[in-house]
Amino acid sequence: MRKELTTIFMVLVILALATTSFAYGWGQGPHGGRGPGYGPCQSGDIRGLAGIDLTAEQEGKIRSLREAHLREIKPLQDQLFSKRGELKLLWLQQQPSEEKITAVRKEIRRLRDRLQDRQTSYRLSVLKVLTPEQRTKVQTYGAMKGFGPGKGFTRGGGCGGYDVGPRGGR
Repeated sequence: MRKELTTIFMVLVILALATTSFAYGWGQGPHGGRGPGYGPCQSGDIRGLAGIDLTAEQEGKIRSLREAHLREIKPLQDQLFSKRGELKLLWLQQQPSEEKITAVRKEIRRLRDRLQDRQTSYRLSVLKVLTPEQRTKVQTYGAMKGFGPGKGFTRGGGCGGYDVGPRGGR
């Protein structure tokens, strides 16, 4: 009887741990994203620019720029994800090869550089859509550091960082 109760208890503990670990979501980071460039506001939502009174035409242009940007960087993000997995496997080998690890690290840096170049181009494109007054407002209120939720432009958990600016809130 005691052995059965111990077994049942252990199964319940394992189920409880498994349930809580899956409650957060498979493969998601702390902000609900799936890796660089993804997040709760990356699907065309431009709430982070709401404080600068965008026209409907500007919103449409920015939304289409974002969609095109996300389509463009998706293959690079996939390659980066793959290279990170490859690097992890190289480190887990019995005798890790310094040459192979170095080569993969260089490839990862190259992919990151390409992603950052595309990000810079995208941000500059968004800035071109704004009027001079809107650009000044974005820069004055710290939106260059990343857009946040609510009124104004604050760092935080909202649509942080992938709209405009050199650092993008990250």
